[in-house]
Amino acid sequence: MTTSEITADLVRDLLRDQHPDLADLPLREVDGGWGNQMWRLGSELAVRIQRMDTTPDHQLKERRWLPLLAPRLPLPVPVPVRDGAPSARFPKLWTVMTWVPGTPLDHGSITRGEHAADALAAFLRALHVEAPPDAPVSTDRGAHPRDCTDGFEHFLGSVGAEAIGRDAADVRAVWDDAVAAPAWRSLPVWVHGDLHPANVVVTDGTLAGVVDFGDLFAGDPAWDLAAAWLLLPAGVTARFFATYAQADEATVRRARGLAAVKSLFLMLMGQNGDRGLPGGKPAWGPAGRAALDRVLGERLF
Repeated sequence: MTTSEITADLVRDLLRDQHPDLADLPLREVDGGWGNQMWRLGSELAVRIQRMDTTPDHQLKERRWLPLLAPRLPLPVPVPVRDGAPSARFPKLWTVMTWVPGTPLDHGSITRGEHAADALAAFLRALHVEAPPDAPVSTDRGAHPRDCTDGFEHFLGSVGAEAIGRDAADVRAVWDDAVAAPAWRSLPVWVHGDLHPANVVVTDGTLAGVVDFGDLFAGDPAWDLAAAWLLLPAGVTARFFATYAQADEATVRRARGLAAVKSLFLMLMGQNGDRGLPGGKPAWGPAGRAALDRVLGERLF
């Protein structure tokens, strides 16, 4: 079944078959998404339906861990409330989750930078606690930057000299510094793993929620701390790390390098936004370029 066949009628039929008490609620598709398509269900729920993901692992991970993590997180996150099973009608996984109100940051903006810095720092302090032994691990995200150099080179080359301009040498210097930084030596902590402008929502000019925990894993918090450059406006990075207050110099250096490669990724997906890729959006390009400018302009050490 192709993505074009995931229609409102299909989603409503799936609800009618497995959760008939929800089937008559208002239903509308939500823009965005890559591995999963989102449908707003009533005022408080959403249907997250597997689209590009080749396995159900991301949704199964959210079903397993979000109900345990959500109660101690200071920002709203989606919580699974009903399971949708594969069927003859639709052979993939789907989940009914709570709706996190707000505007995705790639369609909005943060105007209250200090408030957003404090909110993000508080959220990550609460999330970044020791993970249990059976927590998921990542085979790609979560590695030390030195093990991600092929990806960095790919994104740097793919974005191209025209988009990066005279900053290419400085971007490479940021990456080399992250590669040279010592590795995370403490116990693995919970890491969201995919904090970028489409995976947070804003309200009243500040951070209002975090979504899409499909990449959740236990590991190095630097992968989330890159969000200080990726999400927040210029001038508040230092405030974020002061409020977070548990990142040493090596972790900040790794985070800055990861922010550089994530910025390049956003720039690349912005270039691909008009080429039929469902997750790529033209707005991601300017967001990535602005994030890269912050990476280059806001060094803490």
